[in-house]
Amino acid sequence: MRQWLAAHAPAAVFALADDIGRARALLQGRPEGSRVVLVGGDGTVHRLLPELLARSLVLGLVPVGSGNDLAGALGLRGLAWDDALARALHGSASCCDLGELSSAGGALPFASSLAAGFDAAIARRASEGPQWLRGLPRYLWATLGELAALRRRRLRVFVDGALAHDGEALFASCLNTPSYGAGMPAVPGARIDDGRLDLLVAGRFGRAGALLMLPQLLAGRHLGHPEVRTARFAQLRVECDVDLPLAADGEPLAATREFSVRVLPGVLRVVRAA
Repeated sequence: MRQWLAAHAPAAVFALADDIGRARALLQGRPEGSRVVLVGGDGTVHRLLPELLARSLVLGLVPVGSGNDLAGALGLRGLAWDDALARALHGSASCCDLGELSSAGGALPFASSLAAGFDAAIARRASEGPQWLRGLPRYLWATLGELAALRRRRLRVFVDGALAHDGEALFASCLNTPSYGAGMPAVPGARIDDGRLDLLVAGRFGRAGALLMLPQLLAGRHLGHPEVRTARFAQLRVECDVDLPLAADGEPLAATREFSVRVLPGVLRVVRAA
């Protein structure tokens, strides 16, 4: 990349951050409103969102992570890194919604998804998986492993103030992008610029039911199942009688019994493929 930049964008500043703290310091030093290009995946963007927002930085993305669901929503998934880098440097930017999680741990923005329940446990297992296993195969490996410890929890879910679910569920997750888990089309109709987030609830599934549902999820045909429901929202609240695993943009978070989510319309400027 350093060689490519020297040949094609000599005015660009290349900085290799060997840890997230160094990356945060680099962003904090950028002029407000300037463009930065991140080379990574959903987790990289997630960890640097506070700095991007604080400095009103324009985000260009070169997707080389395990998840890349934000990149998929931006039309960047599958591009060669040099093509993605050229677009990130020179492409026009548009506004992108974000979500914001509020819990006992404070407020935290997310770009792609907030998983709560079974799929958050999968994200944790995937984060601890073998490094040679990448992308969707890594999440499928984690899903099959987590099925052995499958657990439903009683959830109360309020969508824009109205009770939408009260009962056992595998998970109640929020998506900004159409996919999560490295390309699983969880809510195919979700958009990152519509001023709403999308709730996905999976109800009383057992191990066999969850295993049978997995191919349907991968094909985007799960939304017709009677135990699956979706809802678009601006504000959401979830209550649970026991600790509920959470993961934002694939990054595991501390479990909690109560949390709320709200949409942050158009707060991040991002470069799209077209």
